[in-house]
Amino acid sequence: MTSSKPDFKRQESWRYKRVAENWRRPRGVTSKMRKEESGFPSKVKVGYGTDAQTRGLHPRGLAERLVYRVTDLESIDPAIHIVRIFHGVGERKRLTIIAKAKERNFHVANPGKEESRPVPEASEKPGLAIDATESSAGDSEGEVEAAKVNEESSPEKEDSE
Repeated sequence: MTSSKPDFKRQESWRYKRVAENWRRPRGVTSKMRKEESGFPSKVKVGYGTDAQTRGLHPRGLAERLVYRVTDLESIDPAIHIVRIFHGVGERKRLTIIAKAKERNFHVANPGKEESRPVPEASEKPGLAIDATESSAGDSEGEVEAAKVNEESSPEKEDSE
């Protein structure tokens, strides 16, 4: 699925920074690009079209399907389709869709940063809460002991004055 099409650039886009490269048809009466003189970029023509079989497909050769929820994965085939998760799907639902897609061997076109967002498991949450309470309890005991030491030392200073 390699493309032999030239990059169709807008006339004078290489000359002026304010003119974007997005294709626009050259309409000038004396335009060299409209007249297709040699040395100027190619114009868009019917002959540059893609094959009907591959038109509109993802570069991997699969048809894209937009997925809004986990149940949408049941109606599509991983050999034919590639999954693109809808942009409005939240992170929690996105993670479950990605997990189900991996189970069914789908390729996800926009998975996001999976390394920084691991799938949360129910068994991990209670363990984290216990560890946090133990560390905070240890800190509070140390603070109480430090306060007692300060109280003991402060009356001695008052007596000496």
